[in-house]
Amino acid sequence: MRVRAQLVARCVLGLVFVYAAWTKLAQPWERFALSVDSYRLLPEWGVIVVARALPWLELLLGLLLVAGWLLHYVAPLVTALLAGFWVAMLWAYLRGLGIDCGCFGIGQAVGPATLLRDALLVVLAGFVTLGAFRARRASSASAA
Repeated sequence: MRVRAQLVARCVLGLVFVYAAWTKLAQPWERFALSVDSYRLLPEWGVIVVARALPWLELLLGLLLVAGWLLHYVAPLVTALLAGFWVAMLWAYLRGLGIDCGCFGIGQAVGPATLLRDALLVVLAGFVTLGAFRARRASSASAA
């Protein structure tokens, strides 16, 4: 049962990342850069780097999650990214910025619903990470 739950969790998470990447890559990078800049956390060069690189990183991580490759590296990175996104969104919400989250294209304001959704994604990613470490430990123990 746990193995099936892990499979479903990582595939859901992977597809969320692929979809998030696709919504950003389907539009000019400058549009996503506006969302990144609205958080007021990065200098201009950082906004450009994030806006150009993050969608490709999301796509790669999503595909790796779905494929189940390198999970002991990918899952913790996804968990850290999602936790970072959540903290940035919470910070923007608490500061009353009233901005678009930039999560899946345009049109999703940072608010209680987006914070709850991303918190659930962090929990899901943590579950996938724990499963990846357990699987690695089990395979190491059986190989010894």
